[in-house]
Amino acid sequence: MYALASAAVAFFLVLLIEPAWIRVARRRGLVGRDMNKPGKVVVAEAGGIWAVVAASFGLLVLEALYTYLEGEVYYPAELYALVSLLLLASLLGFIDDILGWKRGLPRWQRVAFMAPVSLPLVVIKAGQSTLSLPLLGTVDLGAAYPLVAVPLGVLGAANAFNMIAGFNGLEAGMGLLLMLFTAAYAYLKGLDLVLQASLVMAAALLGFLRYNWYPAKVFPGNAFTYGVGAHYAALVILGNMEKYGLALFTLYFIKALLNLRGYMHRVWKPGVIEDFGVPRPDGTLDSPLEGIYTLTHAVIKLLKRLKGSAREPEVVAVILAMQTIIGLVVLILATKGLL
Repeated sequence: MYALASAAVAFFLVLLIEPAWIRVARRRGLVGRDMNKPGKVVVAEAGGIWAVVAASFGLLVLEALYTYLEGEVYYPAELYALVSLLLLASLLGFIDDILGWKRGLPRWQRVAFMAPVSLPLVVIKAGQSTLSLPLLGTVDLGAAYPLVAVPLGVLGAANAFNMIAGFNGLEAGMGLLLMLFTAAYAYLKGLDLVLQASLVMAAALLGFLRYNWYPAKVFPGNAFTYGVGAHYAALVILGNMEKYGLALFTLYFIKALLNLRGYMHRVWKPGVIEDFGVPRPDGTLDSPLEGIYTLTHAVIKLLKRLKGSAREPEVVAVILAMQTIIGLVVLILATKGLL
């Protein structure tokens, strides 16, 4: 019940704040071009920060409900570490958003600054040093787990979550599915805090989708992707569910392999060739490349082969369906003790 109440707070905070942010951002010129639409359609930027802020308030409400109604604190170190991590990761992304797309922090600085963001988890020694990994089996990292593995996990998830992006509703939809499948696993394993924190974030993402779904009124920005990615990593660490968390991230690994193929063929370069489609006057999309070097372009080609055309919401729906299938398979494997 407390988790549902906290999730409701996060959901309605987004619904309350986001419209005001959209008006202010448009009035102040904090807008970006919607690259998958013909013409120069502009959309308010950086609105995803309010989903992260709303989720942070939801987590604090969860702690307050236990403190005032049950008379005891509820995982205080873990909850405050989650909130701190969320806000620090989102702040880094928001700085990048404010500086502007392709004019923000250089890639190496974003990577370097993300590692210290994991400090809230490091100081509470979150997780267990013995972990189960695909192919490697059970590994005991000892002190290297909180000091090395945790920062690398947060760094990797926060940056990787930004890889499948650029289409209306895509980042928020992927985040929502990750949170729901994380919540399902936590429910099966009795991981109460992970379950509750997943539901709170899922509610905030659902509220944000109200404004980010096609046709989007606001973009999420790096404040959103860094915050949600870091939150996902934290839940995996707190739940000691590394094998499940990595398996659930399969689509991101596929995206990375496709990009690597592009680098090897010397046709893919971030900032020069992006994940966006090429919009046609009728609103359909073409792929800018002949080969398949990124996930969204692969889906565009697939849709054109199957039905003759590809539209932005169709591309997003296919990718979300792929993530749903992966999530269901991974969850079934977990229930059978294979993850």
